[in-house]
Amino acid sequence: MNDITTQDHQQGIITAHLGVAVKVRFDADGRSEIIRVKRNSGHVVGDTVTVKGEILTRLKRRSELNRMDARGVKRMVGANLDTICIVAACEPVPPSGFIDRAIVAARTARLQPVLLVNKCDLPASERYEEKIYAAYTDSVPLYTISAETGIGLDQFKDYLSQDLRGIFVGPTGVGKSSLLNALCPSINLQTRPLNESKKRGRHTTTVSTLHSLKDGGELIDSPGFIDFGLVDISVYDLAFHFPGFEKALEENCGFRDCLHRSEPGCVVTELVAQQKIRQDRYAIYAGILHELEELRTELRYREKNKRRKK
Repeated sequence: MNDITTQDHQQGIITAHLGVAVKVRFDADGRSEIIRVKRNSGHVVGDTVTVKGEILTRLKRRSELNRMDARGVKRMVGANLDTICIVAACEPVPPSGFIDRAIVAARTARLQPVLLVNKCDLPASERYEEKIYAAYTDSVPLYTISAETGIGLDQFKDYLSQDLRGIFVGPTGVGKSSLLNALCPSINLQTRPLNESKKRGRHTTTVSTLHSLKDGGELIDSPGFIDFGLVDISVYDLAFHFPGFEKALEENCGFRDCLHRSEPGCVVTELVAQQKIRQDRYAIYAGILHELEELRTELRYREKNKRRKK
């Protein structure tokens, strides 16, 4: 990407989105400035922009990560990313399928997913780690870490120091802000304890922010959300990218567009029958596949109604 910083145009990166304004860190001198934007401007943290006076222009993105919220609205999570850091913990346990959806979204966007198992210092973590490693050890890099004690943080910092820009995604309460405080002590993000009666997280991060790590690399802290709804992802993307099917797909199913359901020559369903792919993992896949098919039907219905109204 060309350096467009001149006396008239200054190039920088959006490091925070504040609703009707964004915070831009300029490449030339590292200073930051608040620039007003329209509330639905479409800018997100990680965007590379040029600024001339009060005019902000977004440059072409090399990558972007999207999700669908609980109301069915498409939300862009971050831009110009290299890796998606999915944070999970034994308290609160992520909703079923959350990790899988995030991995599929990352792979479809051609980003590297990594899984961080936080709170390994808690007594309940050992059993949870066993389940996570059994499900994902052959699919994505895993880091067992603790924001409280610092266990595993050096290894994770070494990973990001390869000049990678990552984003923390995970349910509220799994410790994303605590991890950022441990990795970047100077930022001192607010954290709150879990609701002990329900073992649910409490929202502390309300806006996405980008932070540079001392030893190299960058991390975006994003607000927690209940689920990671898939958007702009086809049923074939899911069938190809679902974690746990990698070795099966090396042998190729009988049909190139196999959805691993009842097609003849399907390697995945054969391995499920042989108990080489766990039934609970396949059930999660089948559930997400059903959701995507329902979503596709709903979108077609909406499009048909739009054409009728014209």
